[in-house]
Amino acid sequence: MISFKTLLAQENAAPELIDLVAVILSTCHHIAEQVGHGALGNTLGATDAENVQGEVQKKLDVIANDLLIEALTAHGSVRAIASEEEEHARLACSGAPYLVAFDPLDGSSNIDVNGQIGTIFTILKARDDVPDHSDEQFFQTGRDQLCAGYVLYGPYTTLVVSTGAVVHEFTLNKSSGEFISSKKDMVFQQGTREFSANMANLFYWPKPFQNYITSLIAPQPANTRFNMRWQGAMVGDVHRILARGGVFIYPSDTRDVAQPAKLRLLYEAFPMALLVEAAGGCGYTEAGRILDTPLTQLHQRTPVILGDKNWANACFTALLIINTAA
Repeated sequence: MISFKTLLAQENAAPELIDLVAVILSTCHHIAEQVGHGALGNTLGATDAENVQGEVQKKLDVIANDLLIEALTAHGSVRAIASEEEEHARLACSGAPYLVAFDPLDGSSNIDVNGQIGTIFTILKARDDVPDHSDEQFFQTGRDQLCAGYVLYGPYTTLVVSTGAVVHEFTLNKSSGEFISSKKDMVFQQGTREFSANMANLFYWPKPFQNYITSLIAPQPANTRFNMRWQGAMVGDVHRILARGGVFIYPSDTRDVAQPAKLRLLYEAFPMALLVEAAGGCGYTEAGRILDTPLTQLHQRTPVILGDKNWANACFTALLIINTAA
């Protein structure tokens, strides 16, 4: 049995970086335990507070966020921390080499129905040209990520992680608390006719893109039409396409003109795009590659297309043509 530390070391990851990932995973083990208690642990339901996104915080959102911040703040290699739940970057250790950004509990609307949820994280190199505590520490591109991954809290707890070259999957051994290798060198399965999209937003997409998506599921020979799968949590939907192939689509829409995109670039799109591309897939916004997009606001939002190169390219082309025409 091979641990994540062994595999990352074989990829020549810096020992200090491996230790930092270990801290994140140890915390995720604690989060998994809290998730596993369900209604017996008094962790279900919502709080009376909203986060910086204007979303009502679930109790487990707060628990997961606090656990990660406490562990990372105490670790001497982290200069600053960014969380979906915090308005600004938080100083950890001045002069330290790394930055960590995370969504502490993606898919938290699934908590009370025992659906898929997970923690998404990314690690970047700290900058010396801006103040240690500044949001600007994180104003980089997805290409600057040193490591990214997610922990999925499902029937079993799964880690998917990459330093940019290859992608590995690990399973949590609850007895030892170790993440043990279950899939080495994950490779994206090309040609799978599945897509993941929130079809409740269909009529808020541009009409030509509505037509494109409906053409995928229109009655036609069984070997050419697409199946649609939707978990309601990016971490679960992306895990499915990494495991089975297909494409994940969350385009901009017209429900809220002031906020046309939903997903966050730094701690959702960046890490997921790194994983998908390292496995042989593609990641796009509606204007170009996700990993080439510069971050200019800590909680910047972006349209997201991830998955099979052919299907992702087709979706991107359809949206690019629409946006160019507009």
